[in-house]
Amino acid sequence: MQEALTNALKHAGRGSSVAASVAVSDDRLLIDVTNTVRPEPTPDLPPSGHGLTGMRERVEVLGGTLAAGPTGNGRQLSAALPLAVRP
Repeated sequence: MQEALTNALKHAGRGSSVAASVAVSDDRLLIDVTNTVRPEPTPDLPPSGHGLTGMRERVEVLGGTLAAGPTGNGRQLSAALPLAVRP
């Protein structure tokens, strides 16, 4: 979730809004981060982490799924992680 929030700040910029939620459903931990995007373009910033590719790889190693993409006026990232450790 930390990297998703960092991405929202970095790419959506000041003046945008961010909503984050964490929930448990059955045997999964659900994480959702949604942000709006300010109307003016954000400056091109150098990469500082592993981005979506790194997040997706880390989630999949744990047996989870990650989806990210545009919404009507922003972006959304959703992850589902198993609560039980895989053998």
